Amino acid sequence: MLVIVDYGVGNLFSLSSSLKFLGVETKISSDPQDILSADRIILPGVGAFGDAKAKLDATGLVPVIKKAVDNGTPLLGICLGMQMLFEKSYEYGEHEGLGFVKGYVKDLKSDLDKNGYDYKVPEMGWNSLKFCNESPLFKYIKEGDYVYFVHSYHAVSCSESLIATTQYGIPVTAAVQCKNVYGAQFHPEKSGEVGLKILKAFCEIDRG
Repeated sequence: MLVIVDYGVGNLFSLSSSLKFLGVETKISSDPQDILSADRIILPGVGAFGDAKAKLDATGLVPVIKKAVDNGTPLLGICLGMQMLFEKSYEYGEHEGLGFVKGYVKDLKSDLDKNGYDYKVPEMGWNSLKFCNESPLFKYIKEGDYVYFVHSYHAVSCSESLIATTQYGIPVTAAVQCKNVYGAQFHPEKSGEVGLKILKAFCEIDRG
């Protein structure tokens, strides 16, 4: 069974609907036993990093998720859920992440401005993927396929785990992988057929 972690943040309905469309047995849960017994885990998230991390901390699920990952369970973070996989975020202050992936999260606008790009922030809409490394997440898609982004912050200093970028004036981290931990800055559940293929690929990744 795949478990979507319910900690009061994230568009759980559209994500669970996409997985059910794929025929994946899915449960939305905040029960530690469900998470520890899951074959795969998805950590969703929308909104501000600090608020979301505080809510996740309040559930007491952080050590549970870390134990599941240590046990080899594949984990996919989506959008803000991906950002929380990193060591830190500097969104409205400094906040500790889960530390599964080396690197940190910072505002996108400052990097765009620094490089002379007067682009709108948040980045909102469809953009293409450029592969940096092979990953089982990309089993059914090809480089150049389009996915849907909505974000004002981006992950940096993460070259060790970088598997895909997107071009938004500057190269922007689109997906990461570190052992059995995966992250997508975009929303697979809002990315049509390509997104469904990415979710399908994740659901075929075996426990490590």
